[in-house]
Amino acid sequence: MIETNNIPQHIAIIMDGNGRWAMDRGLDRTFGHKAGLDNLEAVTTLCSNLGVKYLTVYAFSIENFNRPAYEVEALMGLVLSFIKMDLFHNNNVSFHVVGDRKRLPRSVQDKLRSMEEETAMYDGMALTIAMGYSSKQELVSAAQAIAQKVQSGELSADDITEQTVNDNLWTSWMPDPDLLIRTGGELRISNYLLWQCAYSEFYFCDTYWPDFNEQDLHKAIASYQSRQRRFGKTEAQVEEENKENCE
Repeated sequence: MIETNNIPQHIAIIMDGNGRWAMDRGLDRTFGHKAGLDNLEAVTTLCSNLGVKYLTVYAFSIENFNRPAYEVEALMGLVLSFIKMDLFHNNNVSFHVVGDRKRLPRSVQDKLRSMEEETAMYDGMALTIAMGYSSKQELVSAAQAIAQKVQSGELSADDITEQTVNDNLWTSWMPDPDLLIRTGGELRISNYLLWQCAYSEFYFCDTYWPDFNEQDLHKAIASYQSRQRRFGKTEAQVEEENKENCE
């Protein structure tokens, strides 16, 4: 059972295992990506119903452009087919994209922008898809933006803080993830939200993403709830702060 009063505010997911899921069934890898996007719709609804405020998923990295051309093309088409207004309307979910959009086909760019505009009024949960995303590139982009502000005299180098960097990230408008989930059995974060996940709780499972269901989500959240988040403090300090907050 999970504690409904301790749901992570922000869950980030690396949706891994789509290709292997398909190959295990004797299918082309693209069938796995289709099943994965169908499951994203289901998990979005589950997270919204639980009261999660931000759901950020890794859909396509910059490195994924190195995959076979037919697979990249199929993935782009699947993203367009995934975007259905009913999902966002029925769950009061707004749609967002982070990544280097210039690398995406123009038709995909236009559709993503249109969906962001059409769902901007929904304020229940924010679903963010990382497309053409690289955390290292995001940090380079932030450094360039800050350097330009210093060069123009808008900002002093001595005034640069962690908040300055955060304000120039593609994700500047959202809080850092509380929980990072990776499916598919791999034990790495693959250039995903490197800055933002500095103090996130990690949860890895062997389940391929198309099979990741409500029970799996609850297991991940229960694992998160079983941990004490200290942010560099001692256990005694955290317990004392919790005691004071309860008084």
